[in-house]
Parts: sequence; structure tokens; C-alpha cells
Amino acid sequence: MKTEILRIVKRSILLAGLLAIGTSCSAFAQNKTIGFKPGAVFSEGRVVGNMLFVAGLKGHPATGTLADLDMSAQTALALGAVKNVVEEAGFKMTDIVSVNVYLVDINDIDKMNEVYKKLMPDPKPTRVTVEVGHIRSGGRIEISCIAIKQ
Repeated sequence: MKTEILRIVKRSILLAGLLAIGTSCSAFAQNKTIGFKPGAVFSEGRVVGNMLFVAGLKGHPATGTLADLDMSAQTALALGAVKNVVEEAGFKMTDIVSVNVYLVDINDIDKMNEVYKKLMPDPKPTRVTVEVGHIRSGGRIEISCIAIKQ
């Protein structure tokens, strides 16, 4: 019981801190939406105060379909799409603090990591990588992230 109460208190403190960071520094960026197209069901990014929330992105090949591309190419496209949203919002890739990677096949993680290491600047953000059942349009990877301007 005591352990559970401590866990709840710690989570509450963490949440309060995150909210304070996100709301106390609104001079860094105005609230705005990135990459929303009329009729779409989501925005590619949302700026709230000094924080940027980037949707799960996979990128779009110049020709052909995602299904025609290997994991390395799809990872590069996904990170390129993330970079476009980050920069359009007035942030830098080094502002990214947390990344979520969704893979159709977790066995692709090594190929994904090769490209990720090259394209994601140091210091690397925290990251969660999970396997999912399906990604639309033949995608094998989607990447979402959170960035905070310091």
C-alpha cells in the first residue's frame, strides 16, 4: 500500500513538472498546428508553448510506394518527415527529447538503428521501439516524437 502511494505521488510530481515546462515557457513558440490538411483526421505536429508533438510519420517516396522500399529507405523517409515537421515548427532536431518507433517486424530493428544512428543527432533522445500489427500504405515503420525548446 505504501509503495503504491509513493508511486502515485512520484507520477503526480512528474506530471506537474511536465505541465509546468509546457506552459511556463510560452514565449518560445506560439501555439500552432503543422501539416494539417482540411478534411484530415490528424495534424502532423502541434506546438503548445515550448513543446512540439509530432504525429506518427512514415514519409512518402518520390516514386512508387512504401511497400517497394526496404527498411533503411523507409526509416530515412520517416526521419525526413519528422525533420520537416520539426523545422517547420521552428524547432531543431536536437530539441527532440522523446521518440516512439513503431515497426511492423521487430526483426527490422538493426536495419532501422543503422539509419537512426546516422540521422538522429547526439545526444540521442529517449526512445521506445515496439512491434505493431499493421501500418497503412505498405509502411513498415512510423516515428512520433516530442521536442522541447530550452
